[in-house]
Parts: sequence; structure tokens; C-alpha cells
Amino acid sequence: MSDLPPLREVIARHGIGARRKLGQHFLLDGNLTDRIARAAGDLGQGTVFEIGPGPGGLTRSLLRAGAGQLVAVERDPRCIAALQELAASFPGRLQILEADALKVDLAQLGPAPRRIVANLPYNISTVLLLGWLDRIDDFVALTLMFQKEVADRLVARPRSKDYGRLSVIAQFHCTVRPLFDIAASAFVPPPKVTSTVVELLPRPDRPKDIDPIQLSRITAAAFGQRRKMLRAALRTLTPQAETLLQGAGIEPTARAEELDIAQFCALTRAWQKFSHSG
Repeated sequence: MSDLPPLREVIARHGIGARRKLGQHFLLDGNLTDRIARAAGDLGQGTVFEIGPGPGGLTRSLLRAGAGQLVAVERDPRCIAALQELAASFPGRLQILEADALKVDLAQLGPAPRRIVANLPYNISTVLLLGWLDRIDDFVALTLMFQKEVADRLVARPRSKDYGRLSVIAQFHCTVRPLFDIAASAFVPPPKVTSTVVELLPRPDRPKDIDPIQLSRITAAAFGQRRKMLRAALRTLTPQAETLLQGAGIEPTARAEELDIAQFCALTRAWQKFSHSG
């Protein structure tokens, strides 16, 4: 690792200027990338996935932390040559896949236990996360960096301004814990916001009778008109919204932001029964 050239030299040599359209903000501070890698737990077993490695700052730290099989998914062809140089220094440990992460099934790329550790591209971070949550049993842990405002939504509690659909879906599937913030000044180029590293661990106790697709439909309807009472907001699903809410034991005058995860589960159960009987 000490023989590797500085990242700034790699970036200059390969012409890897960060591109806004790809949501790129490179983290070059090795102390910070090492901290992320340490926070991700035991990397020596199974497969570690990194999304959007760019010039390979976090990639170096993951290898330094003992990742035995690391799969780096990168869509920017300018970064591939730089990553290939890194792979040559760690024979058999780093696999590079030039692809759009939104179109990749990570579970097909390496054996369990699988972890994702990534400084996600800001412009697709939420879409990526929702896709992984749909397949959360494929992974043992996600250690991901988001814009702080997204991280705040992930951990938000009912009746708070940040609580919404993303909060419910993430907390239904996972135990979500913010680990630490990283200042904008640590990135090249610096974004306009602080970033937060978040740990998401699959919940073994999550209700198995809840269809995640139906939970997604319920939360989309409920928060789609969050200022309205649920009896009005849920009419996008059914004209019998009040009957549905009564079946879930929820006051028709309640608003989406007032319901906790258990209540959204009760509402989803009622909807599953209601829609099936209809």
C-alpha cells in the first residue's frame, strides 16, 4: 500500500475530474476513508461491494482493512484504468465491473456474507438504497455515505419534519444508525452539504407477513399528500379509505407523519386483506 502513488497524482494522470452529472465528489483523505472501512466491520469473509469508487480512495482503505474479495462497480470509464492499477497491486482481491449500479444484481456477483460499503453518488443514492432494501436479505450490512439531509430522513422519528416514506421503509427493513459526519471541505470538489456515514443492518425481527411492495404502495399514498388526513390521502388507493383505516385501528383523521412503523405495518396488513378480498 505504501508503494501506491498519491491519489491526486492518479487523478491528474488519468484526467479524472469529478463530474456533476455523475454525482461525483471524491474523498481523498486516507484517514477518513480508513475510518469508513473500519466502521464496516469484518471485511475478510464473503464479498464486499463498493459502488462508485472513482479513483479508488475508499477502495484502498477497504483493501487495507482486509477485504478479501472486493467488487468495485464503476460506470465512469475514466476511472477504470486507475482501478486496474490498484487491482494489479492486490492480485485476486479486487474485481472491477464497469457498469451502471442501478442495473446490477449484486447478489449474483459474489458469495455471502455480502456487505456494501460506499460513498454513493448523490444523484442516485436514494434509488440505489431502495433497490437494495427490496433485497435486504442478500446482505449482512450496508455502510453508506449520504448527504446529511438524506441520512436525517433515514433515521427520523414520527412527528418530526424529516420523517417520511424513506424513514418508514428503511426502518422497517433495517436497524439504521448514523455513525459520523464528514465535512464538505473533505471532498474534491466540495459539495454544498455535509455528508453522513450510516450503518443499516437487516432486522431479523421484521414482520414476515408484510409484503414490501404493498408497504411501498401504502407509504407512497400516505406521504404523497402528507398535509392531508389519511382518510383523504389514502383515497388514491381506494374510495373506502375510512374502512381501511378502521380495519387497521387507526383514526381516519390521523396524518402520515404521526404513524410509527408498527402502525404502518398494521395499515399494510389491513390493505393486503382488503385488496385481496376485493
